Amino acid sequence: MSSEEKLAIVGAGAIGSLVGGILARAGKDIKLIGRKKHMAVVNENGLTINGVAGDFNVRVKTAEQLDFKPDIILIAVKTQDVEQICQEIKSIDSDIPILMMQNGIRSADMAASILGKRYLISCILLLNARFLQPGVVNYVNRRPIVIGEAFKTNSLKTKWIKNILDHVSDTFISNNIRGAQWTKLVINAMSNSIDAMTGLTLGEYVKRDEIRRVAVEILKEALRVVDSAGIKLESLPGIPISIFKVMIGLPTPMAALLLRYMMRSKGNSDIMTSTLQSIRMGQKTEIDYINGEFVKLGERLGIRTPFNAKAVELIQQIEESKVFLSPEQLKTHFSFI
Repeated sequence: MSSEEKLAIVGAGAIGSLVGGILARAGKDIKLIGRKKHMAVVNENGLTINGVAGDFNVRVKTAEQLDFKPDIILIAVKTQDVEQICQEIKSIDSDIPILMMQNGIRSADMAASILGKRYLISCILLLNARFLQPGVVNYVNRRPIVIGEAFKTNSLKTKWIKNILDHVSDTFISNNIRGAQWTKLVINAMSNSIDAMTGLTLGEYVKRDEIRRVAVEILKEALRVVDSAGIKLESLPGIPISIFKVMIGLPTPMAALLLRYMMRSKGNSDIMTSTLQSIRMGQKTEIDYINGEFVKLGERLGIRTPFNAKAVELIQQIEESKVFLSPEQLKTHFSFI
């Protein structure tokens, strides 16, 4: 990619700003499109990024709306905002690749319903970022990125995008990106729901056996539904799907112990998922597109999903109340374990 080519990140919150800031530092011509207050601070003082990639400040162009024709668009809004953004960019040329950076499995289908099945690239971000304040983002956990064309065979454009994202973190191309997304969704159903219900970071909740038991049951239930649906999961970098087979075959107490070891070995204990960050910022979460997907899939198959359904119910309540559950309260809500 030449330095003249232009990139736009639409929905520059924590992840979008992190990706854009690192690419800007690498000399890429990039513009962040985001909320007025955040963009104003970045425009005035530059974007400050600290954490695992080092501490730095970078000047990067900003706007509140897409106001130019880029060579690639990275969409980093939440899943529930994808359709609105796609309507706004509907007139953009069909040969411009669009990278979908949402949690879950629906964003490419949502985009395709408005933009058509053109160069839509699905993206799985295993890294973690935290929005600290307008103009400041923390890079918490540097882990790989996985991409793949949503509706077509991977092409040279996919390799081109990989080379761009390699500046942010090691990037891999998957030939089964939908299966890889389901794998990530199984993990998110467990991790995003647990910290959103408790308000605790990974390092805090992994110490509590009663919390890990709930996490294990959410994970097992999600895996059973996916298996019943005949969905072929795909391993992710550092996350072989064989570990799921081990987890689902173990009694819950043993699986909870294994989960403690696995989580402690997977990086920074300060990890806070996007779901918990949304609650703390008073925003609506993507929980309907995370645990809610397993509830909907179970309904279609005639399979009960009480653990994931309860997680959705509780998190929707916490979105309104902003009151998290203690480990003891969590155990009471999931007393059917």
